[in-house]
Amino acid sequence: MRITVFRRLMAEEFGAGRADVLSQDHVFSGLDGRTVEQALTAGVPAKEIWRAVCAAFDVPPERR
Repeated sequence: MRITVFRRLMAEEFGAGRADVLSQDHVFSGLDGRTVEQALTAGVPAKEIWRAVCAAFDVPPERR
């Protein structure tokens, strides 16, 4: 998954503003205690990050 696709999915699911806040401030246990931005910088694949976000926020399977 490209990062641009990941960011689009985040904006569609949470709204652009909230997606930005979640990406910068929310620490995910599924990302080893990192934020989305930290995980991206560390080279974690966007698809893996999306899965962690979906799990943390109970995104329905049809939107995962």
